[in-house]
Amino acid sequence: MTYESINPSNGQLIKRFEHLSPSQLETSLASAQACFQQWRHAPYAERSAVIHQAAARLHAQADDFARLATLEMGKRAVEARGEAHFSADILSYYATNAEAFLTPTPLRPLLGQAHLEYSPLGVLFCVEPWNFPFYQLARVAGPQLMAGNVLVVKHAGCVPQCAIAFEKLLLDAGAPVGAYTNLLITHEQCNQVIDDPRVKGVALTGSVAAGRLVAARAGQNLKKSTLELGGSDAFIVLDDADLDLTIPWAVWGRMYNSGQTCCAAKRFIVLDSVADEFLARIKAAFQALKVGDPMDDTTTLGPLSTEAALQQLLAQVGTAVKEGASLLMGGQRVDRAGAFMQPTILTDIRPSNPAFRDEFFGPVLSFYRVPDEGAAVALANDCDFGLGGSVWTRDEARGRRLASQIETGMVFVNNLHWAEAALPFGGIKHSGYGRELGHLGIQEFINKKLVRTGKFPSPA
Repeated sequence: MTYESINPSNGQLIKRFEHLSPSQLETSLASAQACFQQWRHAPYAERSAVIHQAAARLHAQADDFARLATLEMGKRAVEARGEAHFSADILSYYATNAEAFLTPTPLRPLLGQAHLEYSPLGVLFCVEPWNFPFYQLARVAGPQLMAGNVLVVKHAGCVPQCAIAFEKLLLDAGAPVGAYTNLLITHEQCNQVIDDPRVKGVALTGSVAAGRLVAARAGQNLKKSTLELGGSDAFIVLDDADLDLTIPWAVWGRMYNSGQTCCAAKRFIVLDSVADEFLARIKAAFQALKVGDPMDDTTTLGPLSTEAALQQLLAQVGTAVKEGASLLMGGQRVDRAGAFMQPTILTDIRPSNPAFRDEFFGPVLSFYRVPDEGAAVALANDCDFGLGGSVWTRDEARGRRLASQIETGMVFVNNLHWAEAALPFGGIKHSGYGRELGHLGIQEFINKKLVRTGKFPSPA
């Protein structure tokens, strides 16, 4: 694992960072454990003041944070600013609502009285990805710090400056040293952290392969874990869909963040009666995208995060075509400096083709035509992933009926508004387990303790 900032829009190295030494890692873990013993007893008002201050600073410095994301992983500046503000909103949401979410819950036993009370577990280890370098951090930091836990965080190797900036944000906001600690560590050191008895839980957002490794290690240590992994979300277009509404969402759903989003629309399943028109319109929309400098707000398609990511995607497309898929457009890198990929559409993908099962993490659209809604739902569910999906129809009741049949953690009808602090986010199958955001997100790493009182007959 190497920590280095490389601008993916031109391939230039910005800065390298050294790994933590064994003694530095031990100091970080000891500091986190010591901080927990104090932070867990801090009143909600005290925690809230820190997290609200972090949110206010993030809003005020959104342009600076956005610039780091654009430099390190190529996110278009307009999207990066939006991510910074949304991350601040998440922090504010939990600073405002955590106490209510964790208020003891009265129960109704047959005898006596009982309630559930909530307490933090301790030091949590979070492993986070590069594609949303601030949002991924905010959605663990907001709820878990407000719950009284403390975090040690291994961020992705290609966004070290983003990682360092987020830690500084919380420290500048008044968080005590040890409450949130960024760790520039190796994969081997990750295992050491998971094994450490001071660490009580593990949260990972990343690939299926990484999820298997981390979940297995956490399981060996009998530690709670949550996983938010990949996705291959279906975008189901029914025969009565309003294409004037649907096409802009289709473009956004596939090309937002240059297609590097776990819950992006990836498999477009379109009823045959509207398939030709949909395909022609989405192709024209893709052709109109402007590839360019992600710092330029007129750019509508930026680079992939790294050259390695581009090469992997090119190889996937090449394999798909070799195995019989038709390449309707794109499929190559853009002829310019940087890790840019042409907008790509694959059709005629048979179940035997690896592309039928793979997740394409970039600007590649997989297109399927089906005869009816039953076939659409069956195809949507014939997937190893189960993160999200969407249904497009003028009949909202019809959309809700189909949504109930789709086997995922999230389904959207005539929208793709997945980003809201109050809404739980997560999936099933190979997309992982557990939920982040909303009232469920704060409950993943707390002890739900039953307390029962009252006078009862003595045992015989």
